[in-house]
Amino acid sequence: FRERKNEEGKMKKKEENKGKKKMEGRRRGEKMKKSIRETVFELIEPTVVELGYSIWDITYSKIGADYHLEITIDSENGINIEDCEKVHRAIDPILDEVDPIEDAYYLDVSSPGIERELRTEEHILWGVGQKVEAKLFAAVNGMKSIVGNLESFVDGKLTIKNDAGEYTLDKTAVSKMTTIFFED
Repeated sequence: FRERKNEEGKMKKKEENKGKKKMEGRRRGEKMKKSIRETVFELIEPTVVELGYSIWDITYSKIGADYHLEITIDSENGINIEDCEKVHRAIDPILDEVDPIEDAYYLDVSSPGIERELRTEEHILWGVGQKVEAKLFAAVNGMKSIVGNLESFVDGKLTIKNDAGEYTLDKTAVSKMTTIFFED
């Protein structure tokens, strides 16, 4: 479910900020600014949970000329388009009121799907026991990709087992990992 957000409000905000000098960097002792992901999560998580869903992921990225805030939701019963629309309608006024993103953007609410990317430590822990494909930054035993069962994830190291053997990799060696439901 998608909707363009904040176009008029952002133009007004930019006009109000004209002439103001922005300070760059941080002063000693000043707290680091929260990321968009963290800010949005804190704003919408109580509402999403109250509706009976969990937040799988939040990403903010530029696709072509447009920015997209994608909220990925999940539940034990799976997600359908009605669930996405319900969450979208509930979080839209919250994001409009607080206006945490300076640029105009599209708000997308979606499901993680059957084959989902495992980006965070929480995602990887969820994926233990699942069949995965781990794409690597550098080849291991001549392979840039390892497909197998994700056996464990402990102290930043993940173990993938397949017919060829067992591979223990540092999480930082993996460029992208996804669950596999369908094989080519």
